[in-house]
Order: sequence, then structure tokens, then C-alpha cells
Amino acid sequence: MTNENTREWAIIPEPNSMTVGEGVVSLPYAGRVNESIAIGDGDYLLAHQLVADIRSTTGLDWDVATGDMWPGFISLHIADSDASEEAGTPGAYTLTIDIDGIAITGCDFEGVRNGVQTLRQLIRQNGTVLPVLQIEDAPAYRIRGYYLDATRGRVPTLAWLKQWADKLCLYKYNQLQLYIEHTFAFDGMSETWRGSSPLTPADILEFDQYCADLGIELVPSVSTFGHQYVAMRTQELRELGEFPEDADRPFSFIERMRHHTLNVADDRAFAFSTQLVDSYLQLFRTKRFNICADETFDLGKGQSKQEAQRVGVATLYATYVGKLCEHLSQQGHEPMFWGDIAITMPEILETLPNSVTLLNWQYDPEATDEKIQLVAKAGAKQIVCPAVWGWNALLPRIDDAWNNIARIARYGIDCGAEGMLVTDWGDFGHVNDPRMAVPGMIFGAQYAWNPDGDSSGDTAENDLLARVSRVEYGDCSARFVALLRSASAQAVFTWRELVEYLELDDGAGNCNTDVAQTIPCLTERLANQETALTLREARDRMMRNMTTAIERIPQANRKLQQCMVEIAPIMAHTGKSSIAAAVRIAMEGQLLLNRVGFALADAHGVRDAHDVDDRQPSDYRTLARELECWCEAYAKEWTVTSQPSELHRIQETVWKAADELRRISR
Repeated sequence: MTNENTREWAIIPEPNSMTVGEGVVSLPYAGRVNESIAIGDGDYLLAHQLVADIRSTTGLDWDVATGDMWPGFISLHIADSDASEEAGTPGAYTLTIDIDGIAITGCDFEGVRNGVQTLRQLIRQNGTVLPVLQIEDAPAYRIRGYYLDATRGRVPTLAWLKQWADKLCLYKYNQLQLYIEHTFAFDGMSETWRGSSPLTPADILEFDQYCADLGIELVPSVSTFGHQYVAMRTQELRELGEFPEDADRPFSFIERMRHHTLNVADDRAFAFSTQLVDSYLQLFRTKRFNICADETFDLGKGQSKQEAQRVGVATLYATYVGKLCEHLSQQGHEPMFWGDIAITMPEILETLPNSVTLLNWQYDPEATDEKIQLVAKAGAKQIVCPAVWGWNALLPRIDDAWNNIARIARYGIDCGAEGMLVTDWGDFGHVNDPRMAVPGMIFGAQYAWNPDGDSSGDTAENDLLARVSRVEYGDCSARFVALLRSASAQAVFTWRELVEYLELDDGAGNCNTDVAQTIPCLTERLANQETALTLREARDRMMRNMTTAIERIPQANRKLQQCMVEIAPIMAHTGKSSIAAAVRIAMEGQLLLNRVGFALADAHGVRDAHDVDDRQPSDYRTLARELECWCEAYAKEWTVTSQPSELHRIQETVWKAADELRRISR
């Protein structure tokens, strides 16, 4: 047997049962993959995936065939009907590698697909010489999904979406949802989607087919209740919002996250929502549909206040969501929606029909199982939803993602959840490059497949980081993701703090109280109504509240620069220039953000006399120019994965920061 600690290859998700034998198996220089026609893979995609990896890894060209007259060194089969009960689990497979050849047997198409992905990972790491082994494997969760924000800043290119689907397939995901608010080209809504580089019906049709070929269910997901910020600011639709009088306020990343709710007391709102649903669902083959319906913060506070006072906010919410779910059910579809509102108003849970699935999101790294237990005890169907923790930041928060995903996966299994949906959000303009989410995505793959493995303590996390480094990045040193984690820990002044600082200005030099209310250190001051909170006072308080964090910026930047030095040769050896560029841009950007935070703190008098050696006054104008040069490089990197969409908002924010630095230098 091979010692686990000395093995130089890994499989993600880690198989449930694996026996590694003595010796190795060499792939023949002229081989063949035989894929049984019974698998139902019309284009023999699975066989071609293996052939492509063999070619890219070894340079060898292999053949593809089917039928018993064309034996292959690698054979792909469907299990006999009298197979064991475990082998009959949807998605289950066996993989055998020995001197006689390689055999993958799945209980269904998905099972064969999953076995092929395991073999692909082994080929990518070992080339023509594979270990002798026997694997029997099956997933813990039937639904293993990924949720990608494609609306609040970034609209992915179709080419990149396909690359992402390929990667999801490699790690055995079987569902994908794209989050849409205003970035789909709905007929009659051009005022809403103009300038956003919207996805089109043709894009969805092509991508739906592409995902289906990979064994991934593409599920439509559209905001139909809350998160209608852009639509509610248009001339044509503003009257449907809770606060139409605010439609002409300056755009704000923070207000977009807070004020976006339909006035569901208006009958026109339901017609609007069902128009979105009915037109969008026709483009997908799945029967599932996610109506979202989350974070309806303004419900009952504006235009619907009178109706909410009459029937209650919970009833107002439940009635509207219930009507949308029934509308879908009547058409033979299975509705889903986010559970945050229903969980805070438990009476709603009791009214949910059996056809509805609650998407129970919890992103706290220290989350408990309380909310998942609550839904389970109510008898409602649920899918648990952790997060990759990339939003509002250039570098992913690796530790937060690992803790959150590992916990939620275990809680969901214990409470009988039907699946896990790993979320990837882009709040505040989606500054986070989607490639930075890959480690979190792979954490989700691991724990949706095998949540009962060792997932506690630093040892378990470090082991997974090393395996991700080997499998995904081809890093023989197994250090890449750990270094990325170390780099992210040096993010002191992040994109979030920069946006908050800038958006405290309402555009006229006054304090934007809506923004101030989202910053905890300002809420107590806002409660004092004797005098208005000025912009200067708000920014002073914000920066003073960050004093302890600001003090460690010089040390944090030195550590971040050291991470950059150590990562560079790793990336050079792996030959992955695309991710190397993305990582370099993200790290350089965080270095600059930290320096901006330091400079702003200095301008607001947040200084410590004992640290003068490390805290020399910043050259604000030089820093402003460096920001602008970085922003140009960032913009070029943006186009690798994304349409132009709202890139201009990121640029405008950076330019405002540069202008602010020049202003305070005077």
C-alpha cells in the first residue's frame, strides 16, 4: 500500500473507498478508450475528455470506439442491473486500474462521468504511469451545485462560462445557476439592461446544451421580488418600487444592496414578475426555477406600508412568494427561493407547498446548525448554501470559505438536506476575479461529496489546500493555495472599506446617511438626532475605528510582498500564465488598497507617534498615479473572463480614490 503522507498525487473530491496497490500501470503509446453506447453519451464526450487529457499531458494520440469488437485499454460501462445497492446510488462509480487495463463502471451516466473525472485528475498528475488502485465511490449529496453572480458588475463571456462548466464537471458538480437581476436581454426591457452587456436567449440555449452534455443541470435564477435596483431606477418601471421617489438618486454600490424591493401591493408587480419567469424558463430544459425573493428589506416600508399594516409583513411576503410558486407549479415546474426571509418569519415555513425548495444560505464561518434544523423540523425541502467568500475583495478569504463550507455541508447531511449550492457573489461591482473563487469552489466539491471526512482543525484544512494546489494548479510543492491564503490575510483596507469611505459622500459634499447606516461604527452616532452627521465627521469616525487595523499595514504589506515573491516561481513552473496574471493583479491591487487606507488614515489624523519609522507620510500624488496605472492593467485582465458590463463603475471608484488622494495632498 502507498503511504498517504508520501503520495505525490491527489483526487478531489476524495473517494469514499480507495485501495492503492503495489506497482504502477503504464498507458500504451497507441491506446483506445471504449465507451459503451448504453451510457447515453451521444457524442462520446467522456471518452474524448480522457483522450484530450492524455494528449495534453503525454503528447500521445488515442482512439475512441464503442462496441465489443473494439476493445480499449480504458473502458467505460454502465453497471449491470443486479449490481450492489451502493453501486446503484445515483452518481456512484467504480474505477479499477491494473495491468490488464482501466475500467470505469457507473450506475448511470453521471456515475460514469464522475469516474472519468477521477481518472482525468490522475492522468494530469501522473502522465503515462498511473498507480494500481481500486475505487468505489458515491456522493453524499444528490445535488451539488454552484451559484455564480452574473449580474452585479460582471457578465461572464460565453467562452469563459464554458470553461467554468468544464471545471465544475472536473470536480463532479452537477448543477449550475447564474444569478440574474438586470443582465438578461428580456424583450421590452431594454431600458433596464442597456449598457450591461446582457446575456441573450441564444447564449442561454447554447450554454444549456453545453452544460447538459457535461452532466450539469443549468437552472434559471432571476430576481422576481427583491434586488430590482436597476429596474426600479428606470423611467418605465420605477413606479413598481417601494420608493419611486428615490429613483433618481446617484448610483451607489451600497444602496444597490439595500433598496431594491418591488411594491407587491401593486397588482402590476405580479405581472412584471411572471413576465420574467415565463419568458426565461422557456430557454432551459430543467423543470427547476429559482425565483430568489431574498433580502426584501424595504417591504412594507414604502408604497406597500398601508397594506403591510393591514395584513402584516410576513403575510404580504408569503402571499406574493406563494403566488409565484403556484404559478410555476401550475406549469409543471419546481420552484426554489432563498430562505432568509422565511426563516426570520417561521410562520411562512408552515405555508410552503411540498413542491417548493428552500435555499437556506448561511455564510458565517462559525455558523451553527440552528437555521438548518429549523427548516428540517418544519418539514420543508431545503438545499444548504455556503459561500466561497470572495465578494468585496481582490483576494479570496480562504479560511472563511473553508470553515463555512465544511460546517454547512455537515449540518445539511445531518438534517436531510437534498443538496448543497455553493454561492459566489459579486457585491460592490464584482471586483473579485472569478478565478479567485476556484479554491472555494473546490472546497465545495470536496464537502458536497464527502462531508463526513476529517474537516476539523488546521491539519484538515492544510491537507485540502495542499491537494488543491496539486490537482488544480499542478503545483508539485503543494504550497500555492496556502500562499494565497497567507496573502489574503494581509488585506487590511479592502475594496469594501474603500467603497464605504467614498460613498459616504452623497455627491454634494454631505454625509449619505443610507450608507452611514450600513457602517456599524456610525450607527450609534446616527441615533443622536440633535445634530446632523457631517461627511468629515463620518469619515473621521470610520478611519478612527480602523486604527488598530491600520497600524499593521506596513507589516501586512511586507508579508504580502513576500507571498508574491514565493508564488512567482511556483506559477512559472506550472505554466499557468492566466491564473498567474490574475493573482499578480489581485495582490498588487491589495498592496495599493492597503497604502490608500494608510494614506487616508494619515489624512484623518489616525497616527501613532511610536511607529514613525514604519509610517512615513505618503506621497499621495504618486500613489494616485500608481492606482490609475494598476486600474488599466486590471481592466485588461477583466476582459479575460467578462464582458465590459460594469467595469466602468470599478474604474470610476478607483479614479475617485485617486482624486481624493490628490485633494488631500493639497
